[in-house]
Amino acid sequence: MRFLLNGQNVELEKGQDYRAAAEQLAYDRRALAIRVRGNTLPLTAMPTEGEEAQILTYDDEEGRRVYERSLRFVFLCAVRRVMPGVHVRIEHSIRRGLYIRPDAPVTHATAEAIAEEMRRIVREDIPFEKRAVSRDDAIEYFASHGEEDKVRLLKYRAFEQFQLYECDGMLEYLYGEMAPSTGYVPVFDVKLLLPGLALLLPDRPDASKASELAELPKLMRTFSESARWNEILGVSNVADLNEMVKKRTLREFIRVNEVLHDMSINDIARKFLESGARLILIAGPSSSGKTTLAHRLSIALRALGHQPMKLSLDDYYIDRDKLPVDENGECDLETPDALDLGLIGEHLVALLQGRKIDAPEYDFVTGKRKQQTHELSVEPGQPILIEGIHALNERLTRDVPRSQKFMIYISALTTINLDDHNRIRTTDARLLRRMVRDYQFRGTSPEETMNMWDSVRAGEEKHIFPYQEYADVMFNSSLVYELAILKKYAYPMLIRIPPESKHYTLARRVVKFLNYVQSADVENEIPLNSILREFVGGSCFYKALD
Repeated sequence: MRFLLNGQNVELEKGQDYRAAAEQLAYDRRALAIRVRGNTLPLTAMPTEGEEAQILTYDDEEGRRVYERSLRFVFLCAVRRVMPGVHVRIEHSIRRGLYIRPDAPVTHATAEAIAEEMRRIVREDIPFEKRAVSRDDAIEYFASHGEEDKVRLLKYRAFEQFQLYECDGMLEYLYGEMAPSTGYVPVFDVKLLLPGLALLLPDRPDASKASELAELPKLMRTFSESARWNEILGVSNVADLNEMVKKRTLREFIRVNEVLHDMSINDIARKFLESGARLILIAGPSSSGKTTLAHRLSIALRALGHQPMKLSLDDYYIDRDKLPVDENGECDLETPDALDLGLIGEHLVALLQGRKIDAPEYDFVTGKRKQQTHELSVEPGQPILIEGIHALNERLTRDVPRSQKFMIYISALTTINLDDHNRIRTTDARLLRRMVRDYQFRGTSPEETMNMWDSVRAGEEKHIFPYQEYADVMFNSSLVYELAILKKYAYPMLIRIPPESKHYTLARRVVKFLNYVQSADVENEIPLNSILREFVGGSCFYKALD
């Protein structure tokens, strides 16, 4: 049997799987899975005559997800051996790793014992065996092992049959494909990160070694505060959200969720005034809700007797024909060098000194700065508010004393899981927001949005995330209920993406977790100033700008 693998002709004997083909190309265990016509297949699958396939490694986004998924199972098996009866919750990502919280005290010795047991499991090279089971049988199994979170989630699954994986006598559902065996995930580390543990993944520049544990105290505190509110509200997993949809209690929950945002924004306004700063800088990744936060914070400050002046970084883009290019030769809009940094610094110093400026205006249709300008000035003590993806970058405000800058980092930090072992990635939730917004208001198809996503993500890693710990405050713009709203818009678009699309893999990945979410038609309950309105429409702020 012959087929194309990574553009090379490969010939296999009958009964040989993709592992044999990967070995022919000298990939060995660097190969983690296979992509065929947009579908991710396990290495244990059988090729088809004449097909074209691609090997997925840790260099690929989908390959990294296969690695992480498989490593999570190894971690769970090790915990069962080292701490029998202890339940763990895989909560969120930390730079190149995962934060995991057991329901028992942990120490450095605990982390070392789990890591050593994981290494033993890797050396044992235990297969991840796929088993087709009925939903009822899966529910019975998880109920017998006290995994009520999975039992509740599976009751909302629309399909009667699905796949479980078995390893070391343990059955687990981890949505997506796995590596063939535990020996495929040898690079990792486990560190104490109180009150839980950090499971560290391979380093991106050098996947032969585990990543270092990044110190992110402000981000961790923000995640912890959001998770605490989730517990108070009784919503930790998607099943909790689904039950509110089913029982028609979601409307009341929306009100509570939005009030929590109000409280946080009012608290940020008070902290700014107490700081004595003049410049408010709001930064965050794509689809985090920067614009709406800027408007709501402005209103909160006005209620406290202050009238902030907003300066738009969008007007400081340089002409399109002078933009820097990325490694693919495309205009790089994600770099700070796409902005006229010198003019921004000059204007900020002038405003803070009480002088007038001639602020530019940018025409995004022509890709050039307009000839006309508009005069701006501020009163003594009047706050200046700036929002943009690079607002925390020191290059924009290097001539402004730190004491005059109040920095806010905003991101949609998803704290609701599918179940205790399957988290919903913040990046996937932001992609949902952006796809819905781009389709609704920018005439951009989901595939066009996904086509830009890798570039956007690369820009965030390089130019935004490194500055998040510089912030004076962090604001989590995620709304626990938003998945139930966004599904109605995003799901029909995603299932229409055909297998021949290069974005089919990504679309299917998002569809898989949305299959567990119950859609809710309660938009009339969402306040007009909600951050979610920035994406689904009806925002009072955008109406005001029309």
